[in-house]
Amino acid sequence: MKDVRDALMIGRTSEGDLVRRPVSPFMLGSAYRFQISSATSILHRISGCVLGVGSLLLTLWLVCAASGDGAFSVIQAFLASWIGLVVLFGFTAALFYHFCNGIRHLAWDAGRGFDIPVMRRNGKLVFVATIILTLAFWTIAFMVW
Repeated sequence: MKDVRDALMIGRTSEGDLVRRPVSPFMLGSAYRFQISSATSILHRISGCVLGVGSLLLTLWLVCAASGDGAFSVIQAFLASWIGLVVLFGFTAALFYHFCNGIRHLAWDAGRGFDIPVMRRNGKLVFVATIILTLAFWTIAFMVW
């Protein structure tokens, strides 16, 4: 091996012979064409992490509610501020995205939706449904508030 990168290209056949295999192109490089399935997969993972952090914030809100009026008024003031509203908007968007994409994953578990055109259509549908559900939720929330 002349170069360290050569080590990444060496593999073995099923018979055990050494063979040079191509290295996958970097996702954001010029050789890779971005796909909607990649975006939905990455965002599903990110939304899961956001929901985990958001659940901790929800737990903090419940602890403050149980602690008394002083702590509860502080957390309520934060959530009513513009920063708090952005956090809550992001949490609900992540919740609806994860929910819609989770339904897509359940369809895959049932063996449906693996055709490329169907995957693209359903991926776009997940994004559209997320936007509609998030905006509908916040429209109703502001009408009630």
